[in-house]
Amino acid sequence: MSDLTDLLIFGGRLQFIFKQCSLAVFLDQLGRNEYRRFFRSVPNSTSGRFTMHLLWLLVVFLGTSTIGLSSDVMEPQECPVDCHCHYFRINWVTDCSESNLTSIPYDELSPNVYILDMNGNNIERVGPFPTNIKLRRLQMAHNKLKELNYDAFAGLTYLLDADFSSNEITRIDPEVFRDSPGLITLELQNNPLSEIRGHFLNCRTLLYLDLNSCGIRNLNNRFFHNTTNLNKLDLSDNPLERIEPGPFDHLTNLEYLKLNRCNLTYVSSAAFAHLENLRELEMAENNLKTLSWTNVLAPLTRLEHLDVRKTGITNLPGDAFARNLYLSKLVLADNELWHLDVGNTLGHNLHSLQSLDLSNCNLQDRLTEEAFRNASKLRVLNLSGNPMFAADLTAVLRHLPKLHKLSLSRCSLRKLPNAFDVLDHLEELDISHNPLSDAFVSILNPLKSLEYLDMSYCDLGYVGNKTFAQMTSLKKLILSGNKLHTLEEGLFANLTRMESLELNNCDLKIPVDPRVFGNREITNVVELKLSGNPLVVPNEGPLLPNQLSNLEILDLSNCNLRHLNENLFENTRKITQLNLSNNNIAGKENLACLKKLRMLEHLDASNNSLGTINPKVLRSNIRLLSLNLLGNPFLCNCSLVEMWDWALHVKNDLNVLIGSQPSNFETGGTKLRKSLTCAYDEQTYRTLLSQNRSVSDRRPSLRRGDPTPTRTWAKYIRESNCERRS
Repeated sequence: MSDLTDLLIFGGRLQFIFKQCSLAVFLDQLGRNEYRRFFRSVPNSTSGRFTMHLLWLLVVFLGTSTIGLSSDVMEPQECPVDCHCHYFRINWVTDCSESNLTSIPYDELSPNVYILDMNGNNIERVGPFPTNIKLRRLQMAHNKLKELNYDAFAGLTYLLDADFSSNEITRIDPEVFRDSPGLITLELQNNPLSEIRGHFLNCRTLLYLDLNSCGIRNLNNRFFHNTTNLNKLDLSDNPLERIEPGPFDHLTNLEYLKLNRCNLTYVSSAAFAHLENLRELEMAENNLKTLSWTNVLAPLTRLEHLDVRKTGITNLPGDAFARNLYLSKLVLADNELWHLDVGNTLGHNLHSLQSLDLSNCNLQDRLTEEAFRNASKLRVLNLSGNPMFAADLTAVLRHLPKLHKLSLSRCSLRKLPNAFDVLDHLEELDISHNPLSDAFVSILNPLKSLEYLDMSYCDLGYVGNKTFAQMTSLKKLILSGNKLHTLEEGLFANLTRMESLELNNCDLKIPVDPRVFGNREITNVVELKLSGNPLVVPNEGPLLPNQLSNLEILDLSNCNLRHLNENLFENTRKITQLNLSNNNIAGKENLACLKKLRMLEHLDASNNSLGTINPKVLRSNIRLLSLNLLGNPFLCNCSLVEMWDWALHVKNDLNVLIGSQPSNFETGGTKLRKSLTCAYDEQTYRTLLSQNRSVSDRRPSLRRGDPTPTRTWAKYIRESNCERRS
């Protein structure tokens, strides 16, 4: 191995860590992991010149994320026609996504383009790119590519990330990224790859590879021979059926491996023999009923997280996890573990276990008092979906005093275990979807540390006003799905720290009666969800009582709202997030209530009946950061141009209008976004078609074969003759 190759791999790891965390975390990770790992691999003869190489790496791999720091970095760059270009931080982004393109506009690209987004087009082939381009991220998901060849990507020496997911790729040249020595992330999921007989890629620096849903039926022993530095590998949703010895032998640096939904029926005992650094293994939704778990898992001595959800397991031997001493998170959910010896298999061996998911395992044998006696570190326990007896749970839970989170949803419980007096640290409790018919006041009273309580869908028609009397630490309460009709006077009187209250689908007509808070003049509730209630909105005056004047988040979706009076939010002027989606709000006069919400930042009015909207209704909402109007039957008229100009010139950010712009690059949004649309009325559209036919000296506003009066807002803005704000 050459010194330069070693440095490139190390540099790739630096970039991989740096992209996922803050600078402080990056330096910490570098100091603890990569620095030591690299120095162990670098021969002593190279130590004298290592400092110079490392400085070069820091410039190349870390400096690439902030290239162009010269004085002209923020000057306008070239932008192809019909594409949207902007600076993301100081990097030039060219977004040509969902533009019905059949080729990449190579001649119109700026050489300084950092991110090129071609997602959602009709491109069948790529390349070659301009020789001087400094492209770092290439996004070509949801196109019609058939193959990836070296010639198409030759010269992309700066490329770090590439996404070719959801194409029609059957063949990939193993040398395709030969000129990209810093490539660290490659997404190829959802492509029908042909059988690969030799090594898959020659890319030593690659750290993350996604081959999810690629139709791979066989992994030959040389498949990963030239991608030996992989840190994360996703092979989920490939019909592998069997994992034989050999394919993973070269992946000694692998820490994360996903093999979910691979139709697996067999995994060799030697399949993971060389994965000594593996920390997380997911093999969920396979058929591993006959697997020798003891032998398969034995080499994974550093394993911390194992997910074998829904794998057909009916039992596990007592020594299944005997060698996995560091296992802290185990997911066994959705297996028919009728007769699992919980105490011998789990509680006895896994002394480091902190999180255990046994939900929906159809456990038939009653839990004994010894089940978790040795699992003293257990903090999260999920037993939801198993038939349980309150008496058994009472005995088991008394050995878990450190428990922080307990899920007992759908356990057919008619009463609760009487063990909450020992769970001094319990912060989260889910007892939803159990046929609990009383108010169980005395049993819940000891939970003075509880911060989260889910009692939704428990067939409750009444909750006594002393039920939560002792829960003074409670921050979030969920009572959704209980046909309460009304709430008892004083029910929330002692919940002085409650911040979130969910009352969705409770058959409430009056949202919240002020008497439920007792004599308190004001509460700390900042979030209230009332979705799905047949609310009766007053013709005049406020919807909610003054005790909720600190409210910041309000959900009124799916409430069949039609008329909203202008004083509806008189008592709740601090609202910053308002959800009015999936109602029947039609006229702009119904949005006059927004003028009271001067602190509003996020408004969801999607899927209503709005045919038009004017920015004047938002005149008081000077803090608005996002407005969701998707799914409304807007007419293409000049009011939309006014809204567009409001976002562009008043808010200085088109992203305020959800659906006007592509997904955020930093947060990794969906590859195909939803867009704001409108429709021409019939007469206007006929006129537009007529005008289009007469155009001869300029580019027509309608493409040939465009038969529909529906437009995205962006396209309508370009072709309309409305007066624009300068």
